[in-house]
Amino acid sequence: MNEDGPGVAGPAFSPLYQQIKSLITRSLQAGEWRPGEVIPSEVELAVRFKVSQGTVRKAIDELATENLLVRRQGKGTFVATHAEEQVQYRFLRLVSEADAARGGPAERRFLDCRRVRASAEVARALELKTGDAVIQVRRVLLFNARPVVLDDLWLPGGLFKGLTAERLGDYRGPLYALFESEFGVRMIRAEEKIRAVAASAVDARVLEVAPGAPLLSVERRTLTYGDKPVELRRGLYETSAHFYRNELN
Repeated sequence: MNEDGPGVAGPAFSPLYQQIKSLITRSLQAGEWRPGEVIPSEVELAVRFKVSQGTVRKAIDELATENLLVRRQGKGTFVATHAEEQVQYRFLRLVSEADAARGGPAERRFLDCRRVRASAEVARALELKTGDAVIQVRRVLLFNARPVVLDDLWLPGGLFKGLTAERLGDYRGPLYALFESEFGVRMIRAEEKIRAVAASAVDARVLEVAPGAPLLSVERRTLTYGDKPVELRRGLYETSAHFYRNELN
């Protein structure tokens, strides 16, 4: 590869740094560098791909912005991990009204974890066949001992063999860090749909609100490398003391 004629497959109009970004992402997906490991320096990558150091730097800048890589001053660039404090709750957009500070849940309780057959709707979201095995998880997130989020998750059974309620309960870190370290599944990005709903009698009991109380329904489809869906999540948020915050660029 060179600056005048890069030998990377893809559209001719693709900027060179985007092609380098794709190659680095491919190496991440292949497991050449594992979560938490340092990647080669910009100089080494520039030599490897036969491009300028500036081109590599621009590619790494984008990957760092997307939370796939993490720069550490004086130490190098590392593969991001969901165990990192700055990224472990990046998909949780709930903010307390009291202090306007977003953080991870103080407590989580797993209500159920079982292997089931995917419904047509779940199979479509996860790009599986109806009836394929999926892991269904139900949990509650509590802030200051108060239930705020009721989550239902569906995970492809083939990727999460051995996931049990005991394993979930014993793990003390973020859920996505468990998926990453124990099952080799990295959550890269997510798509969400949000709407207002009324609490059903069952959900109201779990969230300790009155039946019919207003809740925020957040449906998330989480994807790994290559935009492969690896999680469908439906969360009900009790927002009397919290709000859902997003940052738009």
